[in-house]
Amino acid sequence: MDGIHDLGGKQGHGPVPVDTGDAPFSHDWERRVWGLAREGLVPSMTIDWFRHGLEMMVPSDYLTQSYFEKWATNYLMIFADDGIASLQEIEAGHVADPAPRAAAKTTEEVVEQVRAGCTDFSVPPDAPAKFSIGDKVLTLDHGTAPHTRLPGYARGRRGTIIAHHGAHLLPDEGAKGRHVGDHLYTISFTARELWGPDAHPADTVTLELWESYLVPPR
Repeated sequence: MDGIHDLGGKQGHGPVPVDTGDAPFSHDWERRVWGLAREGLVPSMTIDWFRHGLEMMVPSDYLTQSYFEKWATNYLMIFADDGIASLQEIEAGHVADPAPRAAAKTTEEVVEQVRAGCTDFSVPPDAPAKFSIGDKVLTLDHGTAPHTRLPGYARGRRGTIIAHHGAHLLPDEGAKGRHVGDHLYTISFTARELWGPDAHPADTVTLELWESYLVPPR
């Protein structure tokens, strides 16, 4: 999806303010959002559907809300989409028929839950890889709707494959709730290929890109 969220390579938005040092949270409520997210609030949700929900935010909201405000807003959308809560309940700020309060978890239980939640997105390949390490490739010059992990600044660019990771779930399909495998590569691009002749000739950028985004160079 091509929207305001794809800010890589864009200019004119000013500096990124960093005023909390290494602290992961700026406010206590952000800790609550993070903790609730770890609980698997929407079992049917895929990581790519969550990302696509953020992409569909109204641009003015996306640019003005903080990181965890976006998370909270996105979860409300997903609750409504999945039927977990109605729009009326969301507007009211509480559900009509609340479930019993969950029991507090021990630290050991939380650690085990996080460990069990570490997901491997690799899948058996359905077909042989089309490219090999060392091959020159060209990225597509357009996005794929409704969701893609091919950033705008790397479209229509030439690069070199430096690693092949086997087949992994394709985000484009994951955003639709479908589990489809596609070969995943690490591609190296020269900075000048991405940013033009003013970039340093020794600099490179590497991206993990799926085979569906790549074609042989013309």
